[in-house]
Amino acid sequence: QVQLVESGGGLVQAGGSLRLSCAVSGRTVSRYFMGWFRQAPGKDREFVAAIMTYGVSTYYEASVKGRFTISRDNAKNTVYLQMNSLKPEDTAVYYCAARVNYDSDYARPRIYDYWGQGTQVTVSS
Repeated sequence: QVQLVESGGGLVQAGGSLRLSCAVSGRTVSRYFMGWFRQAPGKDREFVAAIMTYGVSTYYEASVKGRFTISRDNAKNTVYLQMNSLKPEDTAVYYCAARVNYDSDYARPRIYDYWGQGTQVTVSS
């Protein structure tokens, strides 16, 4: 059984930075295509970023491209989301997710097999 645990969320002022971590246990993270999603109150869960098994390719939602960076350290079984130049509209619960293989529908939550419990990110103006 794979377990994902996010950490690193918090309250930050607009323009600030946070780094989220997703620790994977149960199986080696190198097997998995990993994604980050977020969900604001009253909104659907939306794609943020994703990364191939060995980090060869990364994918970003348009509004975060250039501000957020997804990375992975397979030796530490951890995936990261570095968030810079944060905006109030980035406020949401952030979730990491995993699936075994790449899928061209990586932006759709339903294709992922495993999810973490989420970590709150709040950006004040």
